[in-house]
Amino acid sequence: MPDNKRSVSPWFERLLEELDCEVWLGHATEIRRRARWRQKNDRRDAELILDLMLHDEFPRLHRPAVQSREVLRMLRYRQKLIKIRTMSKNSLQALALQSGLAKGSRLFTKDGQQQLGTAEMSPVMQWQREHWLQLLEPLNQQLLETMAWFKAQSKGDICISRLRTHPGIGLLTSLCLMHTLQPVSRFRNSRKVAAYAGFDPVERSSAERKCFLGISKAGSRVLRYLLVEAAHTAIRKDEDLKRFYKRLADRRGRPKAKVAAARKLLIRAYIMMRDEIDYAEFRHRAVAARLARRGQGPAGPEVLIGQPASAECRDQLTSQH
Repeated sequence: MPDNKRSVSPWFERLLEELDCEVWLGHATEIRRRARWRQKNDRRDAELILDLMLHDEFPRLHRPAVQSREVLRMLRYRQKLIKIRTMSKNSLQALALQSGLAKGSRLFTKDGQQQLGTAEMSPVMQWQREHWLQLLEPLNQQLLETMAWFKAQSKGDICISRLRTHPGIGLLTSLCLMHTLQPVSRFRNSRKVAAYAGFDPVERSSAERKCFLGISKAGSRVLRYLLVEAAHTAIRKDEDLKRFYKRLADRRGRPKAKVAAARKLLIRAYIMMRDEIDYAEFRHRAVAARLARRGQGPAGPEVLIGQPASAECRDQLTSQH
């Protein structure tokens, strides 16, 4: 099944699974690239897919587990609720400003709500105010229920607990990382992970002319959004990320620096998941690898960053420190 039909195919996938059929998802672009004719119709597409499968050349896409699909669907649902709540709050802020009430974020405190309710407005503005306030109450309740659901899904998960030890990575970001990237063994290196999440740069260069258009924005939009939000906290609490962000912000501006920090945060999370380590162990290995590059530490930094360190290597680092 090509991935361009993915959005309307879940019911068909469930039907096939109920019939004990194995479901494959194909890369539509790669399938079309291997076609030997210009004409395209359903019969020729079916013949091409069959030929690729018979020759074991069918370009399969990763299909997440059922639980992962449900968690990611819930994250997208929460994102929509956040957008609606933000639109509602912005509309209430506009009504308050038009009535001479400039409270900023304090507008949604108990005192601010009382002042908003007693502000002088036209009949139409009063009608809008009441309806926006009525819309906010169930939205806040639904968001609380989604957070309770997420907490139940993460209870007792050691991978999420390790990810949350990193500054900036909270419950939602760790859930999205785990259910989007698992199993991490399918990625050969960190560059493949960055490309999968859409953080790889797009290049349009020719001859001596170099042109970079920003990131590709492929993959999960929710994952990129959560990583950028997590980077805001990470650059304040992690000294290495803070120095990296400030250095890049001076050269390229803060928006690009935030995206670059989010990409680096993604790679860190990938290493922590791949090596099954927490933030403290990650920092310990990073310091040891930095000392090794300067000729002041162990002679084998590739053992420290890449695979779980052996007991002998850990004893060596402990005695050195």
